[in-house]
Amino acid sequence: MTEIVGLTGRALVDALERIEPDSAEAHSLDVNEVAGAIDPKDLGKDDVRRLLTALGRLAESAPAFDLRKVDPVRFANLVARASRTQLESVVAERPLRERVLREIFDRMGAHIRQDRAKTLDAVVHWRLSGGVGEGGYDRYETVISHGECTVDRDMREKPRVTITIAPVDFFRLITHQATPAVLFVTGKIKVKGDLAFAAGLIGFFDLPRTHEPS
Repeated sequence: MTEIVGLTGRALVDALERIEPDSAEAHSLDVNEVAGAIDPKDLGKDDVRRLLTALGRLAESAPAFDLRKVDPVRFANLVARASRTQLESVVAERPLRERVLREIFDRMGAHIRQDRAKTLDAVVHWRLSGGVGEGGYDRYETVISHGECTVDRDMREKPRVTITIAPVDFFRLITHQATPAVLFVTGKIKVKGDLAFAAGLIGFFDLPRTHEPS
């Protein structure tokens, strides 16, 4: 790193916004070092959105900045430590909402616990509120079968359960900041179908746990 060596917090976000995607500096950066140097708790309410926007702009010319390159723990830490206001700022911007949701669902296949799911055959339909699809939802279908999990945007199979949830609460769920039971009793998650299966669904995934920054 050159200009951004040693920078953290908002100063790092500011520097990332100034870097040209085609510059040598952009191609010399390590997205995991950048993610590791950011603690959302040190940022303002719009800075997580700015960070993800800057990374997306850089990734257009420097693929190493794609969110797929961020290791699972750092990615989970970034999402989990962001405030509700910060995350709402992210999902309010359509391209960022799509990018972050896609990244989370794409990672599900890598996090399925094959030992627990090897005999499971189940289809889950997710409805994320505030979307542009039918009824105002973004929809994802996850199919768990023979220890594997695949994701589709088309609802092809009959679901064992349909889960309706706001994106920010979905982020809290998959980063262990909230449990299905708590979200259910507070009315932040709605379940149609097999309630017992939905309550234990997260247990079929080995989701990365966050850590406090050193």
